[in-house]
Amino acid sequence: MDTKFKMAVTKNNISEFLPEVAEQYPDRTALVCVKRRGNKSEYPSITFRQLNTLSDSFACEIRRNGVRKGMKVLLMLRPGFDFIAATFAVFKTGAIPVLIDPGMGIRNLLGCVRKTAPDAMLAIPKAHWIALLFPGTFNNIKMKLSTGGGITPPGVKRLHTDANDAKSAEIEKTSPDEMAAIVFTTGSTGAPKGVIYTHKIYVTQLQIIKEEYGAGPSETDMPAFPLFALFSAALGMKSVIPDFNPSRPAEADPAQIVRIIEDNNVTFSFASPTLWRNVSDYCIRNGIRLKTLRKALMAGAPVPALVHANMKKIMPDGGETIVPYGATECLPIANFTGSEMLAETAADTENGKGYCVGRPIKGITIKVISPSDSEVEKWNDNLILADGKIGEIAVSGPVVTPEYYNEPEHTKNAKIADPSGFVWHRIGDTGYFDEKGRLWFTGRKTHRISTKNGILYPVRCEAIFNRHPDVLRSALVGAGGKGMQTPVLIVEPRRGKMPRNISERKNFIADLERLAGTSPLTIGINKFLFHPSFPVDIRHNAKIFREKLAIWAAGKI
Repeated sequence: MDTKFKMAVTKNNISEFLPEVAEQYPDRTALVCVKRRGNKSEYPSITFRQLNTLSDSFACEIRRNGVRKGMKVLLMLRPGFDFIAATFAVFKTGAIPVLIDPGMGIRNLLGCVRKTAPDAMLAIPKAHWIALLFPGTFNNIKMKLSTGGGITPPGVKRLHTDANDAKSAEIEKTSPDEMAAIVFTTGSTGAPKGVIYTHKIYVTQLQIIKEEYGAGPSETDMPAFPLFALFSAALGMKSVIPDFNPSRPAEADPAQIVRIIEDNNVTFSFASPTLWRNVSDYCIRNGIRLKTLRKALMAGAPVPALVHANMKKIMPDGGETIVPYGATECLPIANFTGSEMLAETAADTENGKGYCVGRPIKGITIKVISPSDSEVEKWNDNLILADGKIGEIAVSGPVVTPEYYNEPEHTKNAKIADPSGFVWHRIGDTGYFDEKGRLWFTGRKTHRISTKNGILYPVRCEAIFNRHPDVLRSALVGAGGKGMQTPVLIVEPRRGKMPRNISERKNFIADLERLAGTSPLTIGINKFLFHPSFPVDIRHNAKIFREKLAIWAAGKI
């Protein structure tokens, strides 16, 4: 680690870190934005000085066009230099970036815009043309600003920015608890919700990324989620942004990802477990080792032991896979390594004990409480369950977001006020603590199946069936009303293993029935369906949309 770099944790605004990094490492590469040209990749880049200057240029331009502290700015830019520079710029002005994943679909996206009613929109021309089709949704936007190529609609002001223009921008003073950004959830468990981030949360996350994961100037990052390059830049870490749709990581070409890692000596990367599964499979088939990749982070859904094992086969000796646990509303809150999983918990996971997600990060408090579908107004220690008991996971600490934007009912149902002044977030997951103080995940609270014989936790049950060599993954859903639900196991077979006729189907089901009889967790599960490709979330392409599968299954049984 480069000991010269000292992160000033007294800062209140994440944008304050960029000028400091630019001063210390002016000529180091900050960002590389990969461009594909047929089977080849090009690597245009900018330095930290240029990134800071481009950010200053954006900040001066948007201020000149009326953006002020406290205004909401909808950002709709493609991953690249402008996106990272513009995001830093909005923070510099004290305005509030509104960040919506475009992969969530036009209906959800429009709903997010209506909920936030942005004051300004900084977007590529294409996004402004689309906005014209929905005037009612975008009618609150007074400042329409654009960057990038293409013809802009009437009334849209094109910004003139330059990575080499030396004009600096003053950074607006902000307090730690002021709203810094509105970041939308993917909507994988309901309509997307705008999560309010404060400046203190961003600075705390930066400190955690540095201390927990060793991120810093000596590393080279490949962030599969482009916004994470913001943290890398603030830490003085070079980022290589891959050229694929970040909302479709499962469709990324593993050969291209391997080429990017090798050509740029990537040492550190946070990506979907689905992407790492595809990359590791490709490398093993082709006898490739990623000699520089020392840390591979993955999150968004339970990560099977096979993904950890395969990744460690292709990483250098001492390389590690890491699973940060949390949610958009509180991230990260716990850590677990592939080494510990493979050595200590993988067998328990296969036997239905859930997925271990590790120990709480320093400064984070996690408790397992009695599950409830109702609002909990005030925290009470009597809510806490004993170790080993499955309940609802609640968390408090400096990365816990205070509320949802313009969603008072969701805030009431997700947050618990603590008499000491803290806020607890009900993460929506179920789990328990083991005797070593490690947290185990047993599934989403809303995915529990309430049968006449008791509660079934899908993640625990699915692990029993996932042991079948022809099962890629499975999803247990409930049919019928609460208390009398019928469990239905839906299987996505591995490629080439989908039953082709009645005989193959009967044989596959017979195998599943035998597995069901091997564990008390799965006795009584006797309805099986096969699905060619599970619907999954847009951010990670790994979290299964069980709600959609339940509707599909209801029409099949």
